[in-house]
Amino acid sequence: MSDKVAVLVAGSWGTALASVLAANKLNVVVWTRTGDQAREINETHTNQRYLPDVALPSNIHATTDMKAAVTGAAAILIVAPSSAMRVVASQLKHHWNKDQLVIHATKGFEIESLKRMSTVISEELGCEEAQVVVLSGPSHAEEVIRRNPTTVVVASSNNEAASRAQDLFMNTYFRVYTNRDMIGVELAGALKNIIALGAGMSDGLGFGDNAKAALITRGLAEITRIGMEMGANPLTFAGLAGIGDLVVTATSQHSRNWRAGSMLGQGKPLDEVLNSMGMVVEGIRTTKAAFAISQKYGVQMPIADQLYHVLFQDRNPRTAVEALMGRDPKTEMELMPLETWEQWHT
Repeated sequence: MSDKVAVLVAGSWGTALASVLAANKLNVVVWTRTGDQAREINETHTNQRYLPDVALPSNIHATTDMKAAVTGAAAILIVAPSSAMRVVASQLKHHWNKDQLVIHATKGFEIESLKRMSTVISEELGCEEAQVVVLSGPSHAEEVIRRNPTTVVVASSNNEAASRAQDLFMNTYFRVYTNRDMIGVELAGALKNIIALGAGMSDGLGFGDNAKAALITRGLAEITRIGMEMGANPLTFAGLAGIGDLVVTATSQHSRNWRAGSMLGQGKPLDEVLNSMGMVVEGIRTTKAAFAISQKYGVQMPIADQLYHVLFQDRNPRTAVEALMGRDPKTEMELMPLETWEQWHT
């Protein structure tokens, strides 16, 4: 089997995952849209815009030619922003063949259709979702590129595909588990960005650790509730893709979503926040998708609902928190019906 792996595209996460593959002695070819970025990676072995002051392995090469990147590769890793996923997958279908393993590591939804990324990819490639693997979990690019210990999960309903992805990435600093619940892993990875925005907003407002802990905990309940309605296994949300990724994204200054939320909590307008970030903040788009999904499935997502009003309807962040705190009294264990709880615990 070929030792070549193609990575589409060369953002911070794509570059960090390319470095993991390169550490495993694979021949990594990164596709980028810009010639300047390709030249920088090839000539100076850096990607300063996305991961400044880090040297990339010499067995990572870059090209602007997708056909050249993909041809002969045993696996293709797609790490495009959710807004660009369908366009990238549409380009890929002209060069991809069914023997190539397709993995994606993008956390978000297609806004227009509310579809998960694996669905978008499989539609464009003309394959079953089972031929796609998702990689997710608590993993800052800034730490992975420096080979800090990191643990993630790869999910597919196809055990063989998941195992192949596990073998590609697994090494002494990057531990990989498999999971059959692709729906749960994708939903957890996307929806936790909303809660991270809320946690950052809470910190920006100066509300302290009590408020942030409540947001994270109730946020997990919210994610699990909609996840179950969409067919996910609730146990997935207690794992790496769920609570693991939620904690790291909602508490770290490496997190773009946390930083964006913090600036919003400090009173900065959304346009100013996005301009200052310089990179995609997936939680913004995901909040819009989650608002529509909650209405589609008739499932309450109060945190996502309040964030939607802050982001897109000019609600004051402090007013949004007051609305959450002032909701009608609830019992904590309303997460699932008793018969469902018993089903998963017997």
